[in-house]
Amino acid sequence: MPEQAVLLEMKNITKTFPGVKALDNVNLRVKQREIHALVGENGAGKSTLMKVLSGVYPHGTYEGDIVFEGKTCAFSDIKQSEKAGIVIIHQELALSPYLSIAENIFLGDERAKYNIINWDKTRDDALIYMRKLGLDESPNMPVNKLGVGKQQLVEIAKALAKDAKILILDEPTSALNENDSGHLLQILQELRDQHNISSVLITHKLNEVAAVSNTITILRDGKTIETLQVERDAGGHASISEDRIIKGMVGREITDRFPKRNNKIGDIVFEVKDWTVYDPDNPERKKLNKVNITVRAGEVVGLAGLVGAGRTELATSIFGKYYGDTITGTTLINGKSVNMNSIPQAIGAGLAYVTEDRKELGLVLIESIKENTTLAKLKKIAKNNIIDEREEILAAEDYRKKLNTKTPSILQLAGNLSGGNQQKVVLAKWLFSDPKVLILDEPTRGIDVGAKHEIYIIINNLAAQGIACVLISSEMPEIIGMSDRIYVMSEGRITGELPGRTATQEAIMRHILSN
Repeated sequence: MPEQAVLLEMKNITKTFPGVKALDNVNLRVKQREIHALVGENGAGKSTLMKVLSGVYPHGTYEGDIVFEGKTCAFSDIKQSEKAGIVIIHQELALSPYLSIAENIFLGDERAKYNIINWDKTRDDALIYMRKLGLDESPNMPVNKLGVGKQQLVEIAKALAKDAKILILDEPTSALNENDSGHLLQILQELRDQHNISSVLITHKLNEVAAVSNTITILRDGKTIETLQVERDAGGHASISEDRIIKGMVGREITDRFPKRNNKIGDIVFEVKDWTVYDPDNPERKKLNKVNITVRAGEVVGLAGLVGAGRTELATSIFGKYYGDTITGTTLINGKSVNMNSIPQAIGAGLAYVTEDRKELGLVLIESIKENTTLAKLKKIAKNNIIDEREEILAAEDYRKKLNTKTPSILQLAGNLSGGNQQKVVLAKWLFSDPKVLILDEPTRGIDVGAKHEIYIIINNLAAQGIACVLISSEMPEIIGMSDRIYVMSEGRITGELPGRTATQEAIMRHILSN
């Protein structure tokens, strides 16, 4: 088989910020017709490297060369890199929700003559790209009527409309369910095989890396550690294991990805009885139907289910009735019925909720670690309604050390931290509130395997202190590996209860489908 030509080469890329060398002589070679996985822990330099490639960090602000299709490039902005055929699809989708699919595909590149849009051509051209991706909706449909998986495909259609020769996808499946993720990866393979479009896939989901990549480049601490070629047997199984990738990412082997927990499980701390919640957008529809769960002291109880099963709705309706309409049922803490009709009441009762969206709902990104840490219970560090700054500093430093948050200072803005360290600040905020019950909603979403392991150890330590923990996760290995017991949810109901570590993915799916 002839050697594939090199499409993109980034040579000795070095990027320095004040006091920090984010990239140190990084090298990346992407061939034609390949899916190239770029992996590494949060803060390894993946996003910085892609910002250099796309012109977000323009030529002259970094050292090294970008060679694309044999020509040395000096991109001054994103438009120049896109014109060359390099298109980046970010984790946060850049779609206008109230515009149609067709309008979004050609936004900024409208099908127009004399500044008048040709709507027939807009729709006809949109259909060409939509069909390539298996999107059979009307091009007139507003994007906000689509699920997240199909919105991701609209982003790819936008890229194809710009004559992309290489797609850069940053965590493209982080918000997708298993089926949508699989479909997206299949699309990348079809674009490679049928349209000669290469992809650089940035993801923390190592099963995806093993499933579709031809080549894997591993970054660590701003340096290229190694590039691995992936061979496949007749059954399509990769020659590179997830454990091998992890070793390159973290510099050591993680022998037990889900650390064992041997603490004593005590009496029931938290109980939910006959919890029924109606959809606020459709008050006649039940979103949750007579849900019953119990959680004991020192126990981690998992909530498994597909996207839309009602897990997050359960958590947010309990937590100060933040979600829902016409909520009925009873919540008990330590055997006593508690009213949690507002978030302050829920916090006062001893309930804490680590949201699945840490950037939008978990943190104030423009505030410091110090201020975020104490935010949920300011009265602990206030005297006569005036914050004692010394106490605030001591508390923030204490949790920084306890949770091993990697930061030069607690005065660092939360928005400047990596995903894993942001999640530690969210945990610090809720631990500062002295919870009896801690609900963790997708606590490892979008963070790397090393940071995940640290979060798992933190959860185990919290359980060892007697905190009752509820874990919501869409990753079945995580639910099975971390839970003492598992409730399975489907369409707003509990459809099964399983012991944690002896549960299987097949058993969970049987309960999901039994609804």
